Amino acid sequence: MKERSYFRFLSLAGPLFGALLASGADAEPLRFALVAKRVDHPFFIQAGEGCAEAARAQGDTCLLLGSAGPTHFRRQNQVLEQALDMGLDGIALSVTYSQWLADHALKRASRTPLITFDSDLGPAERHLRLGYVGLDNQLFGRRLASLARHFRPQGGKLCILSGNPQDTNLQERLQGIRLQLGAVRNGNRLDGENGWRELNRCPLYSSDDQQTALLQLATLLDGNAVDVVISIAPWPSLQAATFRQRLGELGEHVSHPVIIMTTNEPDAAQLELLDEGLVQAYLDIDSREMGRQSYWMLKHLAQGKTVPKDLLIDERVVYLYLSGSLAQPDRPPATEP
Repeated sequence: MKERSYFRFLSLAGPLFGALLASGADAEPLRFALVAKRVDHPFFIQAGEGCAEAARAQGDTCLLLGSAGPTHFRRQNQVLEQALDMGLDGIALSVTYSQWLADHALKRASRTPLITFDSDLGPAERHLRLGYVGLDNQLFGRRLASLARHFRPQGGKLCILSGNPQDTNLQERLQGIRLQLGAVRNGNRLDGENGWRELNRCPLYSSDDQQTALLQLATLLDGNAVDVVISIAPWPSLQAATFRQRLGELGEHVSHPVIIMTTNEPDAAQLELLDEGLVQAYLDIDSREMGRQSYWMLKHLAQGKTVPKDLLIDERVVYLYLSGSLAQPDRPPATEP
C-alpha cells in the first residue's frame, strides 16, 4: 500500500459554535429539522446524524427531511412546505434552486426560524434566512483548483463534474475553480488562461445521481481528451467497486487523467482508490460537524439569542489526502485577491 500524506487545513477562526453555545437542556424539548437535497446521500445522512446526536444531548429532536433519489428543486419545495406545517422550532435548509424556493415555499418562511446549511440562498434571497452553516464554497473550489495545479502545474484540458446548475454551493465551487486557475474575476469558462482549457461539453451535470456521474466519467475518459477531472461533490466515488470496474473497462488505450474529488468521511474502499492510483486526491468535508453546528444555531435562535450570519466551518473540518505525494499543494488566499 502506498504511503498517504495527510494534511489538515488549520483555522484561524475562533472555537466552533457548539462549544460557545453548549448549555444544559431546556425543560421543554425543542424540535428541529434539516431539509436536505436528498435523504439517501451519505453527506446528508451523516449531517442528520450529527444534528440528531447534538439534539439528543440537550433533550431535543432533530429530524432529517427530504426526498430520495436524484435531487430536484420541485421535490424539495414540497418537502419544505410540509416541514413548515409541522410546527417545528427551526429549520436548516440545504438549498437547491434559490430563486424558485423563494418564490414558493419560502414565502412562508417567516413563520418558522430558518437557517441554511451546506448550500446557501443566493444573494438576492439571502435575507430570508437568519444564518448559514457550512463551507465558504468559493474558497473550497479554489482549494480543489490548487490540487489540480499541484498535479498539473503546466495546465491542461479540464472537465468539472457537478450536480445541478441551479445549486448555489456547487456553482460557487465551480466559480472558485475557475478563479483560481484562470486568475479572472468574472468566473467565466477557462479558455487557455495559464494553460487551462475546459472541454466544450463540460461541466457535466449528473442531477446528483451516482450512476449518471459514473457513466459520464467513463464516457469522458473513453474519449481520451482530458488531463484533469474535478468532481465538486463525491458522486463518482460513492460506489468504489463500480468506479474501479468502469475505469477498468476502458482498456489500456485510455490515458488516465488526474482525478480530484470531494468526499465526506472517505471509507476504506474510497481510500483504496487512492492507493491504486485511480484517484489522485480527495478534499473531505465533515458533514457530521456541519449537522451539529446547524443544531446549535437553531437552538440559539429558539432561545432568542443572536447568531452569526455566517458560520464557516471549512477550515476546521476540511482534510486533504494525497496519494503517493509528500508535498503540500499551494494554498489559495483566504480571500479573493
